[in-house]
Amino acid sequence: MEQDFLGRKVLVSGGTAGIGFAAAKHFARRGATVTVTGRSAERGKSALEDLGDRGFFQQGDSGDADEAATVVSAAAEVMDGIDVVVSAGAENHATLTTFAEMTPAQIRGTFDSLIYPRLFPLHAAVPYLRDSGGGSMVLIGSDAARHATRGESLVGAAGAAVILMTKALARELARDRIRVNSIALTITSGTPGWEHAFGHEFGRKLFARAIERFPFGRPPEAEEVADAIVFLASAVASQISGQTVSVNGGLSFGGW
Repeated sequence: MEQDFLGRKVLVSGGTAGIGFAAAKHFARRGATVTVTGRSAERGKSALEDLGDRGFFQQGDSGDADEAATVVSAAAEVMDGIDVVVSAGAENHATLTTFAEMTPAQIRGTFDSLIYPRLFPLHAAVPYLRDSGGGSMVLIGSDAARHATRGESLVGAAGAAVILMTKALARELARDRIRVNSIALTITSGTPGWEHAFGHEFGRKLFARAIERFPFGRPPEAEEVADAIVFLASAVASQISGQTVSVNGGLSFGGW
């Protein structure tokens, strides 16, 4: 396998499971030193068994600004810098139901789960990327931002925030030679998000219909999304910034 990330230092926030973990493994296989973060020490220990000598784990909640800053600082210290940040953290408190049926606590919980855990690690990492002379950020969002779907109003709104932040940060950080891109997801097999989506009746009905419509016969897998993340972070994508790539198996076609 090509060692095109040899000597590069990668931080994957939310990197102990699902898509974040798949991306961390891809980076390590291609030569990077990788720090994964997450709330569970048990999952962190398990992740390190796969990452081997190239891997580190920092425990913390990416949805808490102070914890995110502490974790990012520790990652920069143990790796002697940061070149790439993948922000994949989420708390799976997002509620899948119609807006009118949500409680105020569910509305707040959905945003708390899907926006702040994605942004706080990036905010804390900017100084380290500047110190490295530039780098790359990749955020994880949702295709629900591009297509209004019953039951995903707030998931879509949070995903739209990720898309807009991708563009705005790409503009703001270009002078520092920092590229910013994002991935918009549909339901992805082999992830905690999949388990959350099918964990209650509304989600099962909603996504059972979606699964029947995948033109290639199945939903994307975590490893396939990881391929796109690594591409966007690589030198091959050096002229790509401010873009959102939908990895959705051709289920839909984004318009913005």
